[in-house]
Amino acid sequence: MDIRREELDAAVTAGVIDTATRDRLLLWLSARAEGSAGPDNESFRLLTGFNDIFVSLACILLLLAAGSLLPGLLAPIGVAGLSWALAEYFTRRRRMALPSILLLISFVGAVFGAVFQLITGNGHWGAAVVQLQSSGQAAAFFAPLLVAGLAAAGAAALHWRRFRVPITPAAGAATLVVGAVALAGALAANETVLLLTAFAAGLAVFAAAMWFDMRDRQRLTRNTDIAFWLHLLAAPLLVHPVFALAGVMRADSGPAAAVIVLAVYALLTLIALAIDRRALLVSALVYVLYTLQGLFASGEVAAAFGLTALIIGSFLVMLSAAWGSLRRRLLGFLPAGLAERLPVPA
Repeated sequence: MDIRREELDAAVTAGVIDTATRDRLLLWLSARAEGSAGPDNESFRLLTGFNDIFVSLACILLLLAAGSLLPGLLAPIGVAGLSWALAEYFTRRRRMALPSILLLISFVGAVFGAVFQLITGNGHWGAAVVQLQSSGQAAAFFAPLLVAGLAAAGAAALHWRRFRVPITPAAGAATLVVGAVALAGALAANETVLLLTAFAAGLAVFAAAMWFDMRDRQRLTRNTDIAFWLHLLAAPLLVHPVFALAGVMRADSGPAAAVIVLAVYALLTLIALAIDRRALLVSALVYVLYTLQGLFASGEVAAAFGLTALIIGSFLVMLSAAWGSLRRRLLGFLPAGLAERLPVPA
């Protein structure tokens, strides 16, 4: 007899099993069905079935309707209230994965938009930018972002207390990052300062992700889902400032930029193997593609893209195929105290 998630959720609600046991059973059943168990799968739950997609589309239409029909400040307030109400059923009672993620994002985003609109009086980013350019005062633009970011972080914390959706800590961290960057911009409206602030925030988010990872080395509980979303947030915050400060995206970057990109990507590969997370590699991929294509662009554009895709694609395929063995070898070179705290190799 096949066991469905809904039955396990009902067993948790009835007190027959606890949440941790349900998560372990789900992971074991999934690995058994796929024929590949082990932490290297880096699994996270996005869909419980096609009904998730159906319900998500319905929720999106309702939220869009609320945002379009309600006037002014009532629009984001209505979206936030509707998101919470829908989450009471689809998240708290039905435990549907994709709708829960969308409703969390819409709730936090609506709170952010409501507070920003309340402070600025218009809520339009373009108007705020025009005000910044005309007044020359960075605080006039960044202060509303700071307050809105803090308010959205509080909303995320409230949502987490009620619904415990794994993406919520990452959403709250994202709003805090916005607040931190806004504060840096208000104090010193300088691109370098903003990039360094984003990088520091990325390190903080990465540390939080590793904290959750180290609490679940077997990747069987909710902690691994929380860590996944935090890693996904930390990756661009770490990668973009490094490449931006190195001038990789400039048109005249040249071969020196390619050397920097490849060196950083090699380091990121080692880190990704050690912590068994691929988000860093995915985030840096666009920079590698852009830089290598620039080197090969002396000929035809199509040929340059094809050669770049061939090199990177071949590397990633070989890395994916040998991921487990490479990771075991790398962990053997690390200090025993550190290796014992990282995810268990498959």
